[in-house]
Amino acid sequence: MQPKINIYDFGYIDVDGVEYSRDIVISPTKGVTTNWWRREGHRISIEDVKDYLFEPVDLVIFGVGFYGMVKVDEDVIEFYRSRNIDVVIKDSMKAVEEYNKAIEAGKRVLLFIHLTC
Repeated sequence: MQPKINIYDFGYIDVDGVEYSRDIVISPTKGVTTNWWRREGHRISIEDVKDYLFEPVDLVIFGVGFYGMVKVDEDVIEFYRSRNIDVVIKDSMKAVEEYNKAIEAGKRVLLFIHLTC
């Protein structure tokens, strides 16, 4: 089963009792990847997700920050959709709620989450 997010607040996330203060990725095959950095801090490009392009998932969620400041490039969205994978883009608080609901429903979820802005 995928890890559950217990708490999220600006700049902070608790995943299965482990606290993180930097952006993370949660993958059904790789678990939690810490310190996820992007070439441009408030933009997600295909280069930024290249290690996760072929993950066996049902859903990709982008948590685009507490205030929703991060933009996801259209080619990233289209890549996942071309593989018949649902894509959800929400502010990080709503993304956490969506993630927890989806894993409870048994979906394989890939979550990219920006903890601030």
